[in-house]
Amino acid sequence: MKRSVKWFLVQSFLVILFCIYWSVEAVNLLYKVVIFPAVLEFLKSQQIEITGNSNMLAWLLQVLVYFLAGFLPSGVREWMQQQIEQAMGGSMSIHVTSPLYSGGWGVVLRIMIIGGIIGLLLIRMLPYLVGTFCYLRIVSGQFDELLMQEEAQKLARDQRRNLMLSDIAHDIKTPITTICGYSKALSEGIVEEKDRQPYLDAIYEKAMRMDELLTLLFEYVKLESEGFAMHKEPGDLAEFTREITAHLYADFEDRDMELVLDIPEEKVPFEMDRLQFGRAITNLLTNAVRYGRAGGRVLVRLCESELTVADDGEPIDPDFAAHIFEPFTRGDKARSTNGGSGLGLGIAKKIVEMHGGRLLLNQRFGEGYTKAFQIRLPG
Repeated sequence: MKRSVKWFLVQSFLVILFCIYWSVEAVNLLYKVVIFPAVLEFLKSQQIEITGNSNMLAWLLQVLVYFLAGFLPSGVREWMQQQIEQAMGGSMSIHVTSPLYSGGWGVVLRIMIIGGIIGLLLIRMLPYLVGTFCYLRIVSGQFDELLMQEEAQKLARDQRRNLMLSDIAHDIKTPITTICGYSKALSEGIVEEKDRQPYLDAIYEKAMRMDELLTLLFEYVKLESEGFAMHKEPGDLAEFTREITAHLYADFEDRDMELVLDIPEEKVPFEMDRLQFGRAITNLLTNAVRYGRAGGRVLVRLCESELTVADDGEPIDPDFAAHIFEPFTRGDKARSTNGGSGLGLGIAKKIVEMHGGRLLLNQRFGEGYTKAFQIRLPG
């Protein structure tokens, strides 16, 4: 259950307890001022003598049991009345001297008195009954709302899954079409020997593209599976970030990008799954290489509990940015020119969340950078 729902239920419970408390106080006042004196007057008029003192609830229960015992055989009745008086510490006794309570008419009167006392007891318990009913309605309403949200989320997941399958089919079909066409041209001898190499290079490029896509898809599905678990161990995040960045240094050089490192020399302890967290950082760096500006700058900064990868490339459209971490989410320009899969950021976000952190897009980072992906680590 979500924390906000739990807090709402706790608040509702406390409010209902408060209402029950003051309702009970109001009922007690009503009993003392109106009901109790009226009942005593009625019993006195019926020649029913009650001696001793007790609290209202115990008093009503004892009177109720007394009149119920009147329907039992005489020996059992006297024994029960003695038990009642002993249980009450002898503080209260009841004697009926009216001849009206004998015979058939007496049975009717006893039943009427029993019904009246039960009614008074129900009124006494009414605040608790109403409070319990109201709280059950609140809890039931919250669970119904959670079920509706779950159904809506399930429907949204199914829609995203269908869209993802459609995108997978699109991204795989394009390189397959190229591979099939080029390989057929080569096998049928349509391409002259001197022109064969560009065709072979294109086939290799498309095959590698499919391999990259299927690898990312496999990683995303693995992270989504219920049986997957992180294997975390203590490590130095500063040194680890330097190692991951060094592996991609050649990619930055290929695009003539300036790599700015702002990583502390001292150890930054962090418990992580090195393989998975390294994949998350790699995906952010690859994203900066792919979508950053050729000849531009890329910043890798680690300070306190935040890891930032920023670049000075084209800003991201706000509408597109709202869904950028969803699988296969890409802009048209990214699809047509840079060949991104749309899975890298989704994988990075999932890995960061499984480490207890958050991955955010910040397009107001400043310092000459147009966008920054920031991993906020758990405190």
